[in-house]
Parts: sequence; C-alpha cells; structure tokens
Amino acid sequence: MKTAEDLRQLLERIDHRGYPAYKETKGAYQFGKYILFIDHVQGDPFASPSRLHIQVPGKTAGLPREDYDQPCKKLAVTDYILRNFSRQIERYSFQAHGSGKSGIIQVSRCGQEILERTACEINGKSGDIIVRFEVGFPARGRTIQSGELRKILYDFLPVCVEKALLYRNMNPDTVRKTVELSVDQTYIREQLKAKDLIAFVADGSILPRESGVSSKPMKGAIPFVSPESMKVTMTLPNKGAITGMGIPKGITLIVGGGYHGKSTLLKALECGVYPHIPGDGREYVITDAAAVKIRAEDGRSIRHTDISMFINDLPNGKDTHAFDTEDASGSTSQAANVIESLEAGATVFLIDEDTSATNFMVRDELMQQVIHRDMEPITPFIERVRDIYEQYGISTVLVAGSSGAYFQIADQVIQMERYIPKEITKLAKSAAAQYPELKFPDAKPQMPSFDRRIKKNPGIRQKGRVKLKTQGKDAISIGYETVDLRYVEQLVDTEQLNTLAQSLRYLEEEIFDGKKTLRQAVTELSKVLKRQGIAGICEGTVVPGNLAMPRTQEIYACMNRYRKLGTPADKKGK
Repeated sequence: MKTAEDLRQLLERIDHRGYPAYKETKGAYQFGKYILFIDHVQGDPFASPSRLHIQVPGKTAGLPREDYDQPCKKLAVTDYILRNFSRQIERYSFQAHGSGKSGIIQVSRCGQEILERTACEINGKSGDIIVRFEVGFPARGRTIQSGELRKILYDFLPVCVEKALLYRNMNPDTVRKTVELSVDQTYIREQLKAKDLIAFVADGSILPRESGVSSKPMKGAIPFVSPESMKVTMTLPNKGAITGMGIPKGITLIVGGGYHGKSTLLKALECGVYPHIPGDGREYVITDAAAVKIRAEDGRSIRHTDISMFINDLPNGKDTHAFDTEDASGSTSQAANVIESLEAGATVFLIDEDTSATNFMVRDELMQQVIHRDMEPITPFIERVRDIYEQYGISTVLVAGSSGAYFQIADQVIQMERYIPKEITKLAKSAAAQYPELKFPDAKPQMPSFDRRIKKNPGIRQKGRVKLKTQGKDAISIGYETVDLRYVEQLVDTEQLNTLAQSLRYLEEEIFDGKKTLRQAVTELSKVLKRQGIAGICEGTVVPGNLAMPRTQEIYACMNRYRKLGTPADKKGK
C-alpha cells in the first residue's frame, strides 16, 4: 500500500498540469491512523466532486463493543458518527480555493430520522469505521492546484478524523444516551406486537413541525397528552416507565375541527416507522414498521394490478383483475395503492381524508338511493375496511373531518382538540345510532391476485451503461424513463431514492426473468440487501456514499409506478 508521503510527492509532481492528471491519484494511501481511498476522480472542476472514503481500524477508533453489538445500536452509533463528521467537514468546505466545485467537502446530510446509509458504516466484527464523502479537487480553470488539495488532505481531514471518528474524542455520555435511546425505541416496537397495538405516542412528545419545509420540532408547541382511556405504560430497558397513547389494532378514526392537529398526529404516525434522533420530539412515537400511507394519486400508471376488490363491472368492459392504465383517476389510483400495499406486506393503512378520493372512501344513503349500487362500479373503502381487518389482519387509521359515516364501523374514535386527543368512541357511536345503519354487500372480498410475472426491459442499458438519476424526493429515472414518487409520502430522504434507482437497475438486470412474480423478485432483492447491505446491489467495486435504505414497502411502490414494468399484456393474473 502506498503512503501519505507517496501521495504528497505525486501531488507535487502533477501541480499546474492539466486536470486529467488528477486521475493518477486514484488508489489507497496509509495516513498513520487511517487509510485514505481515492475511489473516483472527477473529470473537471465543474463536474460532480471526486469520491473518497476513509477507513479507521477498530483498534484505533476504539469504539466499545457494547455500543454496536446489536443492529439497533450499530445503526444509532453510525448515525451519530456521521453527523459528527458532517459538522467537522462543514468548517473546512471551500476553505481551499479554485474554479467550479474546487474545495468543496461534503458528506450525507442527515434529517430527523435515523437511516442505514453507505456514507458511514461500522464493521460488526472488527469495529472498523468507514466514512464516504466527496471532495472537489482544486484547479484554476482546468489547471491543477495541488497545493490547495494538500491543504484538504493533510491539514483539514486529519483534524476531522481525530475529532469525529476516534472514540476518545467523542462525548461518551452522548454516545451512551444515543445507544440507550435506540434500544428503548426497539423495545417499544417489539412491545407493540405483544400488546396488540399498531402505534405508541408518548406523553410529552412534540408532534408539530417547524414548517412545511422543515422537519425540526416547532418551538412552543403543545406537548402530547394521551387520553386516560387509551393510556399505556411501558417500562423501557433504559429510560424506565413511560406513559403514552397506545392505538389498538382495528379501525381507528381521528376527528376534530380544522387546524386542531388531526393531520399532525397522522404525519407523526407515518414517520413513526423510522427511529428519530434525540431532541426531535418524536423519539418515542413508534408505529408498526409495515404501516403504509394510502392516498389518491391522479395520473399515476397502474401495471396489471388486481383492483377488483374495489372496482368492477366497468361500462367499457375492461378487466379489473389485471388492470392497466397510464393515467389513473383518483379513485382508481387509491384502489391500486391499497392492493399494492397489501401485496407489499402492509399491516396498517394510514389515510387522510384530505388526500383521498371522496367516491372511493364513502357513498352516503342519499347517493345510493339516486344512483343504484348496480350502476356504480366502485365499492367504497368503507364497505371493505372491516373485511380487510378481519380477513387479512390489516388495521386502518383514518383522519376524517367532513363525513361521520365511519363512526358506525370504527373500533375507537379519537377527537383532536387544540392538539390534545380525547377518546370519544361512545359519544360517536351514540350519535351514529340516530342515523340509518349502513348497508354493506353480503359477499366477502376475495384475496387479490398477485400473479404478475415480470420480464426484463432490454432497453435500459445505453452505450454499455445504465443512466440513473434522482430528482430530490420527487422522482428517479432509469435511462429515459422517469418514475414519479412525489406521493410516496414515507420516503424521507433523497438518498433513499438513490437506492431505489439502484434497486430498479438491479431488479431489471439480475432478477426479472418473466418467471418470477413481482413479490418473488422484491423478496429476492430484500434478501440481498439484508445479507450484503446496499453495497450488494451496486455496480462495480466502488460503493457510492449517497445511498440510504428504503423500506420494502417503498421498493414495491417504486416498481408499481415504473411505466416500463415488464408485465405481459395478455396475462390476466387470475
């Protein structure tokens, strides 16, 4: 292995040469306490920055084994280290000067959620720490300024490594509290199943966010207080006994006036599938990990999905057992979202009336009298939600502000009043009894078919490579095909979309064969991700440092919105 001195001499030799000479720096260099890897060198100072990573041996890093001997602990400590490293390098970004992106030093910017990322990893056996980041190699015009790069590699980075990656320079109390919180969060998630709950919201939680574009907690917000009838006590391994609102399995209705916190509570439950950092306010808001937000999504594509549970007997005679469309309506898209989430293993549906198709959710008595059931191809969700729970074990949490129809079928009703919940099930049931009882069809819904056998799309590789691109949290593209993910609301980080793009490429090239169903294909992908991590689905030997793990449910969501999904046109899926 080359040494830091070898790299120094190389940089001195190529100084003031043309930018392509930087390519000679690619390789691994021993820097005393750590190894520096230059994985990819940018083509010019205006291109995407060069990709590097640092590996600190476990003995040098000195992390206590007990801080990463469980998956949840390792995830929490990794996240803590990455945030520390990010704070350190921010001080030095653009302190080295030049044209374009010269001198930039950047790493993943973490949000409020804790996610598995390629930007930072801890080897569970050796304790080695790996951090992946980007550096803009300095130049003036396209002439190398290696003196500026030496500042970064020999002055700035050693300080960042010393302060952020060595345990002796970390705050041991903060590390311990971070680890303890992760253990407590995992314990609550395990207790949900034991107590037949789908979610837990701790007393004192701060649910409102700073703004629509900031997920930080709102200052001066009203702390959460659970209703006495739904209060649950959990004795955590580290924090001890805490109380909060436990939401039981079944059908839960959240009601209340506008601006009283209904959607805020639902949003907290949506994000509760992920652990949160200390100080977020939602550290102890824990939702079943397989809960899925359902909404209408006008204009999305649907590929051979069996939506017959909700939509049948279309006037044009189109088969809804294997439904295809390039431009779905609100009701059709929401029906597809329910069925696809069922296929993805969802255990809870989270629904907000505001983002739902009205004709999909309910048909009142008057409408049924005017438009007979035989003339309406849509079976509304209200007629299926009980069967979905009793037959398939999927609970529903629904926010409603304008229709009281769901009062009759709800197992529990929560009223939000000035951000404080009240349990009003008896009151709601009593009021509902004054109205005609809802009439539902006698026939029980059949389990939808998931027999979609996916063929390869041979056109994704152009000129020997697959072009992948991410548009924030809105979309990914593979080749010339864009997958719209704007309304997949539980994606919380752009790096999850980067991983979805890699997942799509891997499925197309390695798994789709025309024989496996989509469920079988995603299951195989999930096994690779569990066994090898995100690196297992990446091309080449260099692991990108900008990937974060999505849930299986979001992988399904991505595939189902992929317009080139290779479902055979003549397959009925029955």
